Amino acid sequence: MNEGNSYGKTAILTNLISYGMKTSVINVKTDRDVKKNAQKVAEELGLSLSTVINAYLRQFVRNKEIHLSTTHHMSSGLEKFLGKVERDIATGKNFSGPFSSKKELNEYFASL
Repeated sequence: MNEGNSYGKTAILTNLISYGMKTSVINVKTDRDVKKNAQKVAEELGLSLSTVINAYLRQFVRNKEIHLSTTHHMSSGLEKFLGKVERDIATGKNFSGPFSSKKELNEYFASL
């Protein structure tokens, strides 16, 4: 097995997780897009969705905790864009105003 590629590492991880495991089937209903996106992320990490779910279940049993987050994470593109905005704010670049009235704002837009 080639240790240099992610498949080799995945095979080792999968074997460690499933070593000696007596399997049982769990049927779970989930949104089609959630399943598709979860499979895509698991594949990007070199794992099967089954391996990911088994790891979560083992962690749940071991820790007796559920970690759910309602925090939305920014995409890397949004983080990059906001970084540019913060630099513009710090340097006073690419900003207009503040405007004290609607009339003043409209005059500014008309002048562009």
